[in-house]
Amino acid sequence: MDNQEQKHQRRPRYKGTHPKAYKDKYKELQPEKYADTVEKVMQKGSTPAGMHRSICVDEILEFLAIKPGQTGLDATLGFGGHTQAMLKCLEGQGHLYATDVDAIELPRTQKRLADNGYGPEILTIRHLNFSQIDEIVRESGPLDFVLADLGVSSMQIDNPERGFSFKFEGPLDLRLNPERGISAAERLKTISEDELAGMFIENADEPNAAPIARAIIAQRNKGIEIATTTQLQEIINAALKKIPGSNSKETMKKTCQRCFQALRIDVNDEYEVLYEFLEKLPDVLAPGGRVAILSFHSGEDRLVKKSFQRCFREGIYREVAPGPLRPSAAECNANGRARSAKLRWAIKA
Repeated sequence: MDNQEQKHQRRPRYKGTHPKAYKDKYKELQPEKYADTVEKVMQKGSTPAGMHRSICVDEILEFLAIKPGQTGLDATLGFGGHTQAMLKCLEGQGHLYATDVDAIELPRTQKRLADNGYGPEILTIRHLNFSQIDEIVRESGPLDFVLADLGVSSMQIDNPERGFSFKFEGPLDLRLNPERGISAAERLKTISEDELAGMFIENADEPNAAPIARAIIAQRNKGIEIATTTQLQEIINAALKKIPGSNSKETMKKTCQRCFQALRIDVNDEYEVLYEFLEKLPDVLAPGGRVAILSFHSGEDRLVKKSFQRCFREGIYREVAPGPLRPSAAECNANGRARSAKLRWAIKA
């Protein structure tokens, strides 16, 4: 019958407190509706799907020493956790600017902050790469404080459609802004074996770079397109199984993490972008202005360290962090993704 009433489709049963498949985590993806479920996930030391837990918030706020009436920038808006913490310090006086390159997550964060009472009178958000910090300063004037969190947000990592993690089947994309540039899958279609091995070494210090690069190019030469995260993971694991002492589960996991990291850095030009940001930074800070940068791997940390130390020697910064600050043991236990974080800071002369 044409007018036959449709049967009601029941929602799939929620499988435990933390289902494995991203699409099944509908409670975590609606924290405003299922707060109890989200709290249970966080108590386990995990990050709920679609969310991000900001790292070193107390340490960052203590250093930045934000005062009402100041002007600042969150150069990497992300989920907005650091942004909201800094806005609270302003107490409705002054202004905070924020930038992010992610066209998917930025409008969601902007709405979330607006719903929490942070509108354009106190917060200006721009869809920009943080290397374009000089464009913000044309509007804001010299900045009293700047924060840059260089890590990939959890909501990006956990969404299989973004292709950031080998833990989930998805397109091998890895772009922070899917509207620009080429995906990691496209990059692997043209890169040479030597260039690929060099990328794994330079971007991730991968000890098995050469045999992994050889295995990837061998698959390409067979006419096999490496289009998904799982395909790349399987090639890496197969290469490691041929190397004595490299076929343990933990070694395979760490190697996959490093290779995916190296590809992500490459397709997003992350080192070039960070270098440009660091070069522009002294010119956008007000006298006595403070900057804090949170990095998550050695390549980023080296760039930040060298830039800060050079500017200190030249008298541009009057003080820099003597070494990296690390998250507390309590924070690392509560949030495993905090373990690799390093915080460095500088104060302009």
